[in-house]
Amino acid sequence: MAKKPAKAAAKKTFARSSKPAKSRAKAKPAKAAANKPVGKKVALQPSSKATAPAPTADGRLTFNHAMIYVKDVNRALAFYRDLLGFKLIEDFRYDGTPVYARLRAPGGDGTVALHQAGPGASLTSDGVRLYFEIANLDDFCRSLIRKGFYITQMPRMMEWGWRHAYLNDPDGHEISLYWAGEMRWKKSIMQAAKAVAKT
Repeated sequence: MAKKPAKAAAKKTFARSSKPAKSRAKAKPAKAAANKPVGKKVALQPSSKATAPAPTADGRLTFNHAMIYVKDVNRALAFYRDLLGFKLIEDFRYDGTPVYARLRAPGGDGTVALHQAGPGASLTSDGVRLYFEIANLDDFCRSLIRKGFYITQMPRMMEWGWRHAYLNDPDGHEISLYWAGEMRWKKSIMQAAKAVAKT
């Protein structure tokens, strides 16, 4: 059985160019480097932009990124980068083929990572949904349709008072595009939303 390309091996061989030299010197070698197949080259092509900010030293937990396993990283990039507008901040290649890519949301610091799934791996993600917020939700959804992408639910007001649209990425991961608007912090959110839904 062929060994899967190890992201960790690539991290050992190449440091992100966006970090200063002092930071690169402190990087710990990855333990999984031994799994790197002999004779195979892994190349990192970092973006000029830095990745998400490093956590503070106050001991509190920070959220780093969401990992999304995909059948084809190039296909997933065409969706997240080219359709949704995410910015590529780093990617790893195995024999010239992308096996990992990290992207930042176009309107903030949130990041997602696309990771090549192993042969035969299940990508079922029941119980997990990705949420991306955008003010001009309706226009954005219409632009996706014009580009040939199918939206499973066009924007509509939900019971909790936020306007949501639903779609699936090319690997079937469920995504909600939404806008909270004026109802973002209101405690009467459910009652107001139910009244809207009845009209």
